[in-house]
Amino acid sequence: MEKIWEITKYFAEVETTKDYKGYFCSVGEALTIVILGSLCGLRNVNQIHQWSESKKVSEFLSEHFGIKNIPCYYWLLSLLKIINPVSLNQCFIEWAQSLIPETSKGLTVSFDGKTIRSTGKMEKYENPMHIVSAQIAELGITFGQQTVYDKSNEIPAVRELIKILKIEGFIVVADALNCQKETAQAIIDGKADYLLKVKDKHKDLKESISDYVQDENLRKTMGTAKTLEKNRGRIERRTAYVTNDIEWLYDKEEWAKLAIIGAIHTQFITSKRTTNEWYYYISSRQLTAEELLKHARLEWSVESMHWLLDVHFCEDFCRIEDKNVQQNLNIVRKIAINSVKRYKEALDIKCPISKIMFDCLLDSENLLLLFDAAKN
Repeated sequence: MEKIWEITKYFAEVETTKDYKGYFCSVGEALTIVILGSLCGLRNVNQIHQWSESKKVSEFLSEHFGIKNIPCYYWLLSLLKIINPVSLNQCFIEWAQSLIPETSKGLTVSFDGKTIRSTGKMEKYENPMHIVSAQIAELGITFGQQTVYDKSNEIPAVRELIKILKIEGFIVVADALNCQKETAQAIIDGKADYLLKVKDKHKDLKESISDYVQDENLRKTMGTAKTLEKNRGRIERRTAYVTNDIEWLYDKEEWAKLAIIGAIHTQFITSKRTTNEWYYYISSRQLTAEELLKHARLEWSVESMHWLLDVHFCEDFCRIEDKNVQQNLNIVRKIAINSVKRYKEALDIKCPISKIMFDCLLDSENLLLLFDAAKN
């Protein structure tokens, strides 16, 4: 039992919004039930409760987790309502950061927001709930989040998340929305580096970089790297250009430790047409063209986690009209995804996440194997 609690111990002391003495079932036990049910791929509290009440599973919970009493559905839901999402998120951050190997410095941290669309259709929500997440792209581990109630608040939410996460040594990538001088400074203050996409919001900066890159003579002096991918009749060519020749650059002093500018030209070729796009970047790290291609591509890695939340857990269809429960379930689902990804990496398993979760649903003993591998 000590091995199993190695993961769940981080959530044992989660705080509540009101006093609760733990009668019949403690908050920690309720949270453990929901985490385990989510690891089995169950999509909502009703499914998790029905699973936990089954004879085989209830015996499993009693033997390995000391959970002697299974609360009824409404009591389980009530316990989720009183869990403080801020406290649970802090526990989640501490646990997720414990999964990160010490040798992971230099990896990519991607920030992006996801709107839980069902909350925009409920009377109790003035605006749809928008959750900003941070993910270590190469590991697929989400290690922090911040909730806002309007997408326009994503920019300060990203900065706040940067301040509370341990990002030293990483390179932070973010979309054009977060190409902000204050955000760049926050990343540098966190002893990390940034790679930010520049768009029309910084018109002068974008035009300066564009003019430099589009000058054929100057472009020949830049570091260059190319990739070519073929997939289902579509060809994608990506060419990166970088330079640290930035003494001429407009407003360069206002961007913390700005070191290089870069550009990526993408060309998509199909049987019907060819499209070309240019993307422009600034970075505080002396990236090579190959590194620019790699890190810029990983900006979208967090989208795979958003996809898993929707496909595996149908998050956009969650109809619970309680903000705490919506936030807490979002965190629990990320705990499940992180755990399964850590399990796949530790044992070099190639099968999809859905199969691993389904195996856990069919046989609860598989949860012990998953926890034990994720711990190491």
